[in-house]
Order: sequence, then C-alpha cells, then structure tokens
Amino acid sequence: MHNCVVIAARIYSRTSQKYIDNGLCMCYHIDKVLYEEAFAMTQYEQNVALFKALSDVNRLEIVDMLSCGELCACKILEHFKITQPTLSHHMKILCDCGLVSSCKHGKWTYYSINKNTANSFKEFLHSLTTEKSDCLCRRAVCDCERA
Repeated sequence: MHNCVVIAARIYSRTSQKYIDNGLCMCYHIDKVLYEEAFAMTQYEQNVALFKALSDVNRLEIVDMLSCGELCACKILEHFKITQPTLSHHMKILCDCGLVSSCKHGKWTYYSINKNTANSFKEFLHSLTTEKSDCLCRRAVCDCERA
C-alpha cells in the first residue's frame, strides 16, 4: 500500500474537451501531462464548459429546478416535453461540466447542483463583469480618435 496524500480533483482536459475525475497523488504518481495541463489553464478555459452547458434553454430550466434541491430524473422529465434520452443528454452535459452531480438509488438517478462549482462560476462571472486593476481592458491601448 502506498502512503501518500491523494487530492480529489475534477480536471478539464483541453484535448478531450471534458472534465476528468482524477486522484492526484502528492508523491508524483500522477499523470504529469494531465496535471500540468489542468493547472496551466486560464480562468477562461476553466469556465468555458459551464457557459456552453448553460447556453441551452432546457438546461437553464433544469438548473433553475435544481436550485431548490435534489430531484429525481422523473420529476425533471415531467416538466419538459422531451423524451427520456433527450433529458439524459442534457443531464450528461450538465454533469460533465461539473455544475450538476448525480447519484443513483436503485433504478432512479437523482440530480443536484454542485455548490462548489456553482460558487466558483458565480465568482468568475462577477469578476468577468466587474472592473478590476488587472483587467484585460487595461492592457489594450487604443490610438483611435473619437469624432
């Protein structure tokens, strides 16, 4: 048995374009490329999957429904005029980006908002829409003259 500290991590892989659940071992028994790729990403790359996931009306409504707490897939499906495979597709996208967590109980799947991901995303969106000292606009120099 190996005695090391393992950090549970959800890492977005640019090459596979999805999140990968991976245990990171502090004793360097890890996939070095995946580790470096994850920590080299910019804040924009880390959040693009969330924006993509939320760019669909049905998925936005699903997130809104889950804001009140955990729901069974059957209860979510009752709200929509879509088939079960279509709901599964939407839930996969929401789970893959890390915004939604799923839990199987027998033949039923229950979904809930991943509060950590939601809070990080809210902080990023606030930072993105708020003026700050290290803002990208401060790096842009405009030589244009206004008429």
